[in-house]
Amino acid sequence: MHKKKEGGRRMMRIGEDTGSNRSSVERSADLSGKGQAHRDDVELDHGERDGELVSCAPGPWDFGGRWGVEMVVTETWDPGTRSRVSGAGRQNRGTACAGKGRMQGSSWSGATGAGRGLVSAVLEYEEYKNTAEWLLSHTKHRPQVAVICGSGLGDLANKVTQAQIFDYSDIPNFPPSTVPGHAGQLVFGYLNGRACVVMKGRFHLYEGYPLCLVTFPVRVFKLLGVDTLVVTNAAGGLNPKFEVGDIMLIRDHINLPGFSGQNPLIGSNEERFGVRFPPMSDAYDRHLRQMAHSTWKQMGEERELQEGTYVMLAGPNFETVAESRLLQKLGADAVGMSTVPEVIVARHCGLRVFGFSLITNKVVMNYETLEKANHEEVLEAGKQAAQKLGQFVFTLMSNMSLPSN
Repeated sequence: MHKKKEGGRRMMRIGEDTGSNRSSVERSADLSGKGQAHRDDVELDHGERDGELVSCAPGPWDFGGRWGVEMVVTETWDPGTRSRVSGAGRQNRGTACAGKGRMQGSSWSGATGAGRGLVSAVLEYEEYKNTAEWLLSHTKHRPQVAVICGSGLGDLANKVTQAQIFDYSDIPNFPPSTVPGHAGQLVFGYLNGRACVVMKGRFHLYEGYPLCLVTFPVRVFKLLGVDTLVVTNAAGGLNPKFEVGDIMLIRDHINLPGFSGQNPLIGSNEERFGVRFPPMSDAYDRHLRQMAHSTWKQMGEERELQEGTYVMLAGPNFETVAESRLLQKLGADAVGMSTVPEVIVARHCGLRVFGFSLITNKVVMNYETLEKANHEEVLEAGKQAAQKLGQFVFTLMSNMSLPSN
């Protein structure tokens, strides 16, 4: 196989098997730096199957050079069919493939023809297991509850006692968090006596991560022994009754990226985590929501605890007026850019899920208004409501009953 490096870009030759209607594609890429190999020629910006050189620019993330030393992928290509890539070697961390079809670890599945479909990355079970085992070997904490903190909500981790903190950069297979307001730390300890792990900073589609990395921590939590996932987010209020600073219990969600094929469960199913077709009609645990309403009343807050449907957009831009009006007509009460993929994977794993949104801004619904949504506003609203939010979750921990098996 021919391989050369030119102008800082990775160059790979793609060969053709003329003995059949299918193409045998082999690639080798030096990934000792931050380069990434595209998954197949039809998804590249330039290059054909007939032996031409194709190139791939260095990737958007800096993992400190800890990429796999070499990747060799052999695949059989047939437009519009499902394919599986094998033989992708990777050391420690980092995506083995990026571009229009991202591959992590050693497999992917999806439609392969140019413009004929999306490709979803699939991680191997051993990668989740290795990360979980590394964490278990580095901490004595054994969490029952995992909490994912949204934009500006990381101060909740300051309430953790006997805290042990790991930077994402030190955890095998964890990508970095790149968004302001997301510290990029995993905090083990206790919240109001409940063994927990708190995630200060999540991962998003708009950062360029495939959904297998966006949801990677959730499956790791499952292997750590977690039975309940608490998800939080900063969201825009679509419901006209909502005010900035309100907390909305998530009763249901709308996975808008899923309408176009973006779902974290696409690809070969890992039976050790869950079934091929998990139901989502009970995604948010009813008993936990009832308990949350009771806890809120006990706290004597002036504003009532809201409850509604959260809709996810891919981002990173905020929604247009027309989009906001459409989302409201779909029945959504709050809109954000996260949470849903994590919930889907959590339910696939059999975890109980409790989620809430902090309403940090009212979505612009009128063309005549001069108001605009911005991330700084979201972070500031999060800071102002952090004390109330932190106390709410803190109290919930002591009231939360263990799941019945």
